[in-house]
Amino acid sequence: MSSWSKRAQEGMTLIEVLVALLILSVGLLGAAAFQLNALKYTDSARMTSQASFIAYDMMDRIRANSAADYTVTPPTSGNLSVARDQDLYDFTNNIVGFGGATATGSIALNQRVYTITITWDDSRAANTANSRRSFVLTSRATVDPVATP
Repeated sequence: MSSWSKRAQEGMTLIEVLVALLILSVGLLGAAAFQLNALKYTDSARMTSQASFIAYDMMDRIRANSAADYTVTPPTSGNLSVARDQDLYDFTNNIVGFGGATATGSIALNQRVYTITITWDDSRAANTANSRRSFVLTSRATVDPVATP
């Protein structure tokens, strides 16, 4: 045996360095992809939270002014002298402010139960074009009358 084969190997070969670099780069790409997905889903959750804030705000306004009909078409401008009109105008502006021009909101009434629906474009989180997402709040705004026997 030669004296060269008895010595311990010193340092790393270029192939070992390249394999280590490949493993590191694949790991970093995976971490970057994970971070991008986390950002998308965080944005989607923020939009859902904002929609719930707007819907609950509108439900509180409906309860505060329970004699008014909130199922009418929202006015195109605010009217501070009529609470219902101002509430509906604010509702529409809040929806457009958070979800853009394609976001919509509706209020329906069925047997003293209000249903507030807010719909917006959530294509960023869904990775598909024109992916719509909705938040629906259903609540009774007034107390049922007490029936006397």
